[in-house]
This record gives sequence, C-alpha cells and structure tokens, in this order.
Amino acid sequence: MITIAVDCMGGDHGPRVTLPACRHFLDRHGDVQLLLVGRPESLGAFSHPRARLIAASEVVGMDDPLEVALRRKKDSSMRVAIQQVKDGTAQAAVSAGNTAALMAISRYLLKTLDGIDRPAIAGQIPNAKGEATTVLDMGANVDCSAEHLLQFAMMGSALVSVLSGNDSPSVGLLNIGEEAIKGNEVIKKAGELLRIAAKAEDLNFYGNVEGNDIFKGTVDIVVCDGFVGNVALKASEGLATMIVDFLKMEFSRSVFTKMAAIAAYPIISALKKRMDHRRYNGGALLGLRGLVFKSHGSADDLAFQYALTRAYDAARNNLLDRVKVRIAHAAPLLGASGRSIPSDAVILD
Repeated sequence: MITIAVDCMGGDHGPRVTLPACRHFLDRHGDVQLLLVGRPESLGAFSHPRARLIAASEVVGMDDPLEVALRRKKDSSMRVAIQQVKDGTAQAAVSAGNTAALMAISRYLLKTLDGIDRPAIAGQIPNAKGEATTVLDMGANVDCSAEHLLQFAMMGSALVSVLSGNDSPSVGLLNIGEEAIKGNEVIKKAGELLRIAAKAEDLNFYGNVEGNDIFKGTVDIVVCDGFVGNVALKASEGLATMIVDFLKMEFSRSVFTKMAAIAAYPIISALKKRMDHRRYNGGALLGLRGLVFKSHGSADDLAFQYALTRAYDAARNNLLDRVKVRIAHAAPLLGASGRSIPSDAVILD
C-alpha cells in the first residue's frame, strides 16, 4: 500500500478541488491510501476507507513571504504534509500551494541528498511525438552554476527512467544554438561537464538543444535554469490555449466552417487532449531526501489528479532510490565541482 500525504488547503481553490480529486484518485487506485492534511472544519465531511484526516491549523497563503511560511506557520497544512514524509508515515507529499514556500519547507525538513546543492522542479511539456519532454529546472532556481545544471541532468535522468522505463534517456542542454562554442560561460562549462559525465556513462548527453526542440521531442530531458524553464512552461500553456481558442473561433464563423468542424472533430479533440496542460500537471522536487510534488496553484480536479498520479508512480517505482544511485555513481564528478551551499541551508531572500 502506497501512502501519499496531500496538502488539501494549498492552491487557489483548496478543498473545493483537492478533495474531489482525492476521491476520484482513490476510486481508480486500490493500492493507495491518502493522508488528507488541513483544517478539520474544511475536511470533516470527507470520508473514504483509505483516507485519513490529519489536522493542521494554519494555511500557507499563495503570497506569504518565505519567512512567514517557514518560521511562523509551523502548523500549516503544507508543513504537516511534508512532515509525514520525513517521519516515514507517507512515501510522498503533494501540494498546490506557494512554490517558494513548498521548496523552502521541503528543503528545511527533508534536507538535500549528498552531492546535490539545490533541489530542482522537473515538469513535463507536451511534444510533437505525442509524448512529453521533461524540463528542469522549472522555477526553483533562477540563477544556476554549471555544476547545478549537471546535477539537474542526473536527477532528471533518474526521473524519466522511472516514468518511461528507459534506463538511458537522452539529455539536452538548452542553448541559443547547437554548437558547443555558443552560449554564455555557464552554459559552455555545463556542456563540458555533461560531456565528461557522458564519457563516464553517468548519463546520455545528446548535446545542446534549442527552444523548439522541447516541442519537437528531440530529447527526453532538457536542462536549463529555473528562469528559462518557467518561461518555457508558461509559454507552452499559453500556446496550447491559444490554438484551441483559435480553432473554436474559426470553426464558428459560418455554416461551412461549422460543417468543417464537425468533420474534423476527432482530429480537433485529439489535438486538444494532447495539448491539455492539465495532463502534465505535477512537478517533482528532485534532490531532496523524500518525494514532494508540486501541482499548479490553479489546478482543477483533473489536473490535481494527475499530480497525485505523478507522486504515486514515483513512489511505486522507487524514484528516490534511483536518484541516489545515479548521484552516487557520479559522485567523483560532482565532488570535483565543489559544494557552494550546505545541504541543510534554506534561502529566505
């Protein structure tokens, strides 16, 4: 039985979304039990034989400063959910709450793995192959060193190997061109480290990739800093919405276009499903001594179910152990890069 702790109060909608999503998820997975964390008065009406309510008196707001979330709200639903992972009561935690707070609290409670300076958020963006490209970091680290990008590549490889069953997923380094001489000094150095890691068979490095390669599905994993990754994520979501809205508008202009829409309905439906960002919800916070997954704050019922599914798959396939193995195997290279931030440090500014 896999146990997942759920921050039911987090996100834009709180229990109005998280509780229905949890019920649907439980109905589809018979080998899961959920620990529903939140204010008793908000969760009291929920009942399921494989769900247990855990009280938390506080809620981390979407605009709460890190110091408030970490130091003052010590009985928040977010913190109590992550505490379940630390205590071994749950194998993973899921929250749609404040991203910065989730990362800070997770890092404070769980600490980072040996050899990892900074955790990263790994998410998925749909591509032209009908699959998804895993991108990290997606917003946890705005400024990254070359060593951090190498660590992201190691962790991303472990994640994709769990999700896809591919033991050697391809890794691309996001750059302004494919040539090794392009990019700033950080990217050039990261490319050198990734090539060294590839020669040591620590990962399958494809080389530099450009932004359009994310959507082509050129590689399984794209590594970049959190600023670029978050922009790419939001741009992909905006593009998907724009295309669907454009098709609706065009096919409603006249009788002839409406007839064309009827004929093309199966294709349009397939395209809409493939580009539906809700199906890719649930970013993994990689590099921690425990599994934590971040849902979009605006997630609806369906999207939050997918975030729960990501956590379930990770726990069922021992993602944490696989990350540890990859990091341990690459320890000589990671150790040579040095550690710029202590593993138990928490950045509050």
